[in-house]
Amino acid sequence: MVLIGGDPGIGKSTLLLQVSGQLAQEGRVLYVTGEESATQVKLRADRLGVGHDEFYLYPETDMVAIKKQIDELQPDFVVIDSVQTMQEPDVTSAIGSVSQIREVTADLLQIAKTNNISVFIVGHVTKDGAIAGPKILEHMVDTVLYFEGDMHHNYRILRAVKNRFGATNELGIFEMRDGGLREVANPSEIFLEERLDGATGSAVVIALEGSRPILVELQALVTPTVFGNAQRTATGLDRNRVSLIMAVLEKRANLLLQNQDAYLKAAGGVKLDEPAIDLAVAVALASSYHDKETRPTDAFIGELGLTGEVRSVPQIEERLKEASKLGFKRVIAPQNNLNGIEIPDGLRVLGVATLTQALKVAFD
Repeated sequence: MVLIGGDPGIGKSTLLLQVSGQLAQEGRVLYVTGEESATQVKLRADRLGVGHDEFYLYPETDMVAIKKQIDELQPDFVVIDSVQTMQEPDVTSAIGSVSQIREVTADLLQIAKTNNISVFIVGHVTKDGAIAGPKILEHMVDTVLYFEGDMHHNYRILRAVKNRFGATNELGIFEMRDGGLREVANPSEIFLEERLDGATGSAVVIALEGSRPILVELQALVTPTVFGNAQRTATGLDRNRVSLIMAVLEKRANLLLQNQDAYLKAAGGVKLDEPAIDLAVAVALASSYHDKETRPTDAFIGELGLTGEVRSVPQIEERLKEASKLGFKRVIAPQNNLNGIEIPDGLRVLGVATLTQALKVAFD
């Protein structure tokens, strides 16, 4: 069972409709819709160019009728859009309640295990971004996917947060077009395509999402505070991590940041949460503070310790290959990572042991 959650209107139904069209070439698909009529789904399917003789559409919310239909049709794949609209007649609580969602999911789990059917479930999310309903919902399924993105941009990110069949935190990036979602083969180009030459407060990090390295521009703006307490604002980054890095910069690199407001973001709407981004965050902050630009062909990798050391990170070779592929000339990386690794042709890798040393290299 696969559970897919995301904000309203982000494209969950579009994604599953396209997936269903592809799965119909491998087996029989039953698409159960409780939110839209058959006509509405048909109009979207025509726009997306989805259709197949083995693709069956069933507008229904009653689980008894749905189970009967599954017994008669014997599909290989079942899509439930969405679990919050389904109803167990034996449960007296309202549709969408915790009891209803738990019983519906238990029913679907039994159907999947008993009949060897792959079941895809669409789930709504709360204001905090978590999948609505009981937490047991995520424990019962095999895979949990989050469909993320800014509705004001065309790019969408499909992130695996639980996966019993593979690695978690894997990432797929798609572009929403009139004809549906299209895979983005090289997401690093998206995150770097609008980067300005000569801009200060910018540094490129080679981050790892699951097993996939991507290059992302980190932007920082440091300005004197006009209030009593300095503000720390971060978008796409952990605010606590930013505060920690700023403390290290102040103590170990002599940057007076206690009376400075700091605003940071990861360009392109991606969310980064791994230790390897620390050095790039520090360089972006120092670049804005000193109003000095970094080289546009430089990229940074490394975790910062509280004593100012630059610590090693995993999968360094994959990160370097991604940087080389996109035309970067230098990578500033932890010194301890460079023993016995294969460096791509045309790429210069500079090993640093401390934050002070990294800043000197970054700003010549």
